[in-house]
Amino acid sequence: MTLSALKEWDTQSRLLTDGSLSLLIRKGGIMETHDGFEVEHRSFLLYPTFLHQNPVELQPQYQSLLRDDPQPGVIGFPALAEVVAVHKVESLDRALRLEPLQALTGAAIERRFQYRNRPWVHALLLRVRPLLEPLVLPESAGMLGCVSWVPLEDVTVRAGEPVVPEDVLEARRLELEQLLA
Repeated sequence: MTLSALKEWDTQSRLLTDGSLSLLIRKGGIMETHDGFEVEHRSFLLYPTFLHQNPVELQPQYQSLLRDDPQPGVIGFPALAEVVAVHKVESLDRALRLEPLQALTGAAIERRFQYRNRPWVHALLLRVRPLLEPLVLPESAGMLGCVSWVPLEDVTVRAGEPVVPEDVLEARRLELEQLLA
């Protein structure tokens, strides 16, 4: 079975995995369908990456979580993420309202919003379930580079209970929707 992994900064992957956050702001990895905006994969592994991680783009309370890659050339996948909601945000003002719900600074959100002169971002609300057994793979040539999605062939995982209780996740979803209104 092929399971996909979404590359995200190590710091943000850890904040999602420990339940501190449930929201990611993304530019890539989203597609438009007749039903609206969809993530290419509704369920995926978090792929912690150290590439492009920038302390200036993290809110001060998260900067102490930055670290060097503990095992260069090896990827430890911490959790399975399931998409609860995805919103295309085409207003910079609305995108900046999301700053308290995730780890990026307002300036980083604005940079992503304006990236490649395409003014929008996507807000992804995730249910995150830590893996019951570690999944550690050598980083292959196909995993390298600035790609959002990495297909993982013949990978089987078992995930535990969500790190955020459903009532808390629902409250986070409602807060997200209120901020985008």
